Amino acid sequence: MSSLNGAHVLVTRPQHQANNLCRLIERQQGIAVAFPTIEIVAANGRDRIAEVLANLHRFQWVVFISANAVNFALLANDGKIEQFSSVRIAAIGAATAKALAAAGLTADLEPAGGSDSRTLLAMPAMQQVSGQHILIVRGAGGLDTLREGLVNRGAAVDYLDVYRRTRPLADPAPVLDLLEQKRLGLIVATSGEALKNLLIILGEKGRNLALATSLIVVSGRIRQLAEDSGFERIYVTDSPSDTAILEKIITWATGEKSGRTE
Repeated sequence: MSSLNGAHVLVTRPQHQANNLCRLIERQQGIAVAFPTIEIVAANGRDRIAEVLANLHRFQWVVFISANAVNFALLANDGKIEQFSSVRIAAIGAATAKALAAAGLTADLEPAGGSDSRTLLAMPAMQQVSGQHILIVRGAGGLDTLREGLVNRGAAVDYLDVYRRTRPLADPAPVLDLLEQKRLGLIVATSGEALKNLLIILGEKGRNLALATSLIVVSGRIRQLAEDSGFERIYVTDSPSDTAILEKIITWATGEKSGRTE
C-alpha cells in the first residue's frame, strides 16, 4: 500500500476506538488527528450491573449490541465470565464477537454480512423465542428496534445499560486552524452521532469549511446524513473495519478521488 505523504486525516471516533486507526494512518506516513466528538463512559449503577449478571440463569439469551457493551459489562463485573455458562450469547457485529472472544466468551449467534438489529432478528434462532427471557446489554438509551422485534415474537426482554454516550467539551481550535489553512485533507466519520457533533462543535464557520472537505463514512445511513448536511465529496467503505477505512484513505490520497460522491 502506498504512503499517505503527510496528509492530515481527522478521525472523529471516541479516543479508545480511534487509537488503532490513528496508528495505521501514521504507519502510512499520514498525520492522524484524533478529535473525539463522543465520549463513552460507564453507566451509573455498577452494583446493579453486577447483580443482573450474577443472575443470568433467569435468561435464555444475552444479546450484546456492541464491543463497548461487552467491555463495560465485564468491567462492572470484575471480568467474571462464569455466569455466562448458563445462557446463549448473541453478538451484533464482528467487533462485538471479537470483544467477547478476547474476554474468553464465544458468541453462539453472530449475524454474517450485517451488524444491526434487523440482521439479528432475521436469523432463524431469533424467530423462535416465544416464552424465552432475553437480556439486551447496551448503552443507555439505545434503540428499541431489537426489543420490539423480540417482544412481537413472544419473548420477555430486559435491558442492561452498561455505558452512556456524551458530547465532550472538545476544543475546536486545532481543527479550525487546519481547516482555515486548507491542511486538513480528509474526515473519517464512523457514526452519524459523531458527524453531527463535529459540525456542532466546529460552529458555523468551521462547519462550512468542513463541508468542503472530503469525507469517508462506513455505511449508507451515515452517507445519507452527510449528504443531507451538505457534504459533497463522500466516500463509503466496503466494511467498517479499520483496514477497510485505511484502504479507502489510501485510495483517496493516491489521486483516485474524483471530486464527486462515490
